[in-house]
Amino acid sequence: MSNNESEIKALVSMVDEPDPDIYSDISGRIIRYGRYALPYLEDYLKEADNEGLRGRLESIMQGIRHENIFRELKRLCAGNNSNELIEAWIWVSRLHYPDINENDIYSSIDKIRRDVWLEMNEKLTALEQVKVFNHVFYEMHGFGGDLEDFHNPDNSLVNRVLENKKGNPLSIGILYMALARSANLPIMGINLPEHFVLAYMVETVDTETLQIRDDKALFYINAFSGGAVFSAREINIFLKKLKMEAFPEFFKPCSNIDIIMTMLGNLVFSYASDGQNDRKEIVEDILSRLEEELDTF
Repeated sequence: MSNNESEIKALVSMVDEPDPDIYSDISGRIIRYGRYALPYLEDYLKEADNEGLRGRLESIMQGIRHENIFRELKRLCAGNNSNELIEAWIWVSRLHYPDINENDIYSSIDKIRRDVWLEMNEKLTALEQVKVFNHVFYEMHGFGGDLEDFHNPDNSLVNRVLENKKGNPLSIGILYMALARSANLPIMGINLPEHFVLAYMVETVDTETLQIRDDKALFYINAFSGGAVFSAREINIFLKKLKMEAFPEFFKPCSNIDIIMTMLGNLVFSYASDGQNDRKEIVEDILSRLEEELDTF
C-alpha cells in the first residue's frame, strides 16, 4: 500500500471526529486527494451506521466531485474549439446531474451531425448553408428556444437540452455552433449583453501583411429564434434599446472562457429564480474561483 493510500484510509476513518475544527481539516485534506479518495469513501459509506456519519461522507464526496469539475473547467477555459466547449458544458451539467454519461451526449450530438452532413452541399452559398442547417436543426430535430419556462435550470444543462429539445439562447447557440462547425461552417459565438447570438465568419486579407484572417462577420444568426439571420445594424438597434455603447467586442467572436463564464452565470440566475439556493452557492463558488484564475489563462 502506498503512503497516499495509507493516509487516505486513515483520514477517512477519522471522518466521525466530533471536534468541528479538526473535522474541517480532515475533510479538506481528503478533498485535496480528489477522485483517488472516492473508492475509500464509498466503501466506508456502505458500512456507516448513522445518518450523521453518512451525511459527512456524502458531503465530502460531493466536495470532491465539485473540485474535479472546477479543475476540468479551468483546463477547458484555456482551449478555444467547439469540442472543448461541449466538454465544458458536460462538466457544468454534472453540477446538477453528476451521473451524466458523456458517451450518451456525444452519441446524441453525432446523430444530428450525420443528418447535417447528409443535407449539406459544398456548392451552397453561406446563406443557403445556414438555411439547410436550420432545416435539419429546427425542423428535422425540433430544437428551439424555451419561451414558456425561460429560466428553468434544465435549459442550461446539456442532457436536458438534448432530451427536451429546448434551451436558452446560450445553450441552443452552443449546440448550433458545435454542429455547424463540425460541418465546416465558420460559425462563432457572439456574447451580447443579455443575449447570445452567432456570426458567420469570412476570411479577409490584411492589406499590410497580406495575411488571411477569419475576422469579418458576413451576417449574424439568432439561434434562439429559429436561426433568423440579421445584420450588424440590428445589433446596434438592440444595444441602443439597452442604452449601451456599441463596443467592438459585441460584433466579434468571443472565447470559450467568455462562454463558460456566461454558462455558469446563467445557472446561478436560474437557481436563484427557482429557489435552489444550495445549488446556486455551489455554482457561485466555482464561478468566483474561475474568475480569480483568469489571469493565468
